[in-house]
Amino acid sequence: MTRISAIIITKNEESNLPRLLRSVSWADEIVVVDSHSEDKTVEVAKQFGAQVHQMDWVGFGPAKQAAANYATGEWLLSVDADEEVTPELALEIQSVVAGNGDTEGYYLPRRTSFLGRWIYHCGWYPDPVLRLFRKESGTFNDALVHERVLVTGQTAQLKNELLHYSYPDLELYLEKLNRYTSLGAEEAWREGKRAGLPQMLIKPPVTFVKHFVVKLGFLDGIEGFILSILSAMSVLIKYAKLRQLNKTKGHL
Repeated sequence: MTRISAIIITKNEESNLPRLLRSVSWADEIVVVDSHSEDKTVEVAKQFGAQVHQMDWVGFGPAKQAAANYATGEWLLSVDADEEVTPELALEIQSVVAGNGDTEGYYLPRRTSFLGRWIYHCGWYPDPVLRLFRKESGTFNDALVHERVLVTGQTAQLKNELLHYSYPDLELYLEKLNRYTSLGAEEAWREGKRAGLPQMLIKPPVTFVKHFVVKLGFLDGIEGFILSILSAMSVLIKYAKLRQLNKTKGHL
């Protein structure tokens, strides 16, 4: 029988983790790679029968690849602590794995909650993410943020949704914005990119128009407007941080 391993990376996720772990309790194995959480994340993970490994933070891609390396299942389901696998999706995953032919990876449609509202526009939905893949055929890239699974072979799309409870309030959003823009700026600096007035003057408003108008964010109401503004702001902050890196570290 084909085995499925759920792989998760964590850092101070005790509030989110129970919801996720209950939703993947059907998996043959749950592997958690924790970056020295200061709350009860590890204790919660072990209560659900997960095997827990500790490692220093090295970025999203390398951390998830470490979790994949620890897993022993033929198939890997990569999920984040603030996500939830619906019962319908769980059944679909088990079904396609059991009857799989030549497909090496599957994209899952993801629906995200922002300030208590499900977002169906702004370029956020259905947000297909490649999260289910045959271990021997897939690896994570080494991106510090916005990592991707690179699969050798054929991929397909599942129908049922993965739920994402990423931003319940503005404080958490701004915390993540600060962290992700720092990682994004660091990655851009490593790639030799520069930040000047053109990028900071043009890209933020273009981002707002893209999310709010082109991607129909206005149909998501006030939350769609706020999200579009914050998306534009995150672009500005990332380039401002990149400019600071250019000044302090120079150009690669």
